[in-house]
Amino acid sequence: MRKMTALVSMLLLLFCTTTPQTAKAGGVFLGATEITQLLNHAELIESYVTQANQLATQLQQFQVQLRNVTTLSSQLFGPIRSDLLRLSQVVQGGQSLSYSMANLDGEFANRYGGSNGGYNPNVNFANQYATWSQTSLDTTQKSLDTIGLQYSQMQSEQDLLASYDSMSQSSSGELEATQVGSQIAEQQVQQLMKLRQLMMTDMQSKAAYQAQQISLDQQNKQAAQNFWSTQDMTAGGSSYGTITVPQQ
Repeated sequence: MRKMTALVSMLLLLFCTTTPQTAKAGGVFLGATEITQLLNHAELIESYVTQANQLATQLQQFQVQLRNVTTLSSQLFGPIRSDLLRLSQVVQGGQSLSYSMANLDGEFANRYGGSNGGYNPNVNFANQYATWSQTSLDTTQKSLDTIGLQYSQMQSEQDLLASYDSMSQSSSGELEATQVGSQIAEQQVQQLMKLRQLMMTDMQSKAAYQAQQISLDQQNKQAAQNFWSTQDMTAGGSSYGTITVPQQ
């Protein structure tokens, strides 16, 4: 969390360091709205990782209770049902976050890639986000296949709840649903941590590029100031001495 927050803070600092009129190649790469999005994304990914960890632990505890029949099934499945619904929201949230980051990368590449500014990272981040998204979906679907559910049902609250309510009619169905939910939660922790690392690499790349552009801009300004501040005025073969141009 600290690394992610520090990285976004650095991007925010770079944004504040540049002048408002340089919103083009060589100037600030993202506006206030995009910076806010990055801040929100950094908070979201940490929230999703925390939630997925908590849900994995809780669902594992429910498995133990179901096996030992320490609580009546009718009383126990209510909290399980709630946790499974939260888990589906985490899965959907990760997919949405990946899609949003890919869009931001596309906007940045269009604005500063190639002849527009020279931004050319070694990694195609848009493709990396797409690959992560597909891998996350595949692992989730593989787990859902064991209980006859589809990922599309996880995106529909009513379908998901109806499916789990049907499974809760038997103790074996409850245990099976809980086991699958626990598997998905554990997988999501791993996948979200990979997404977090990808996001950090992406933002580091853009921050490094932005810092380089700011440095070049400052060097150019300093060179221009040095050139115009003191000049030896010569005309017609005669020297008129050295003049100093006031700095503005």
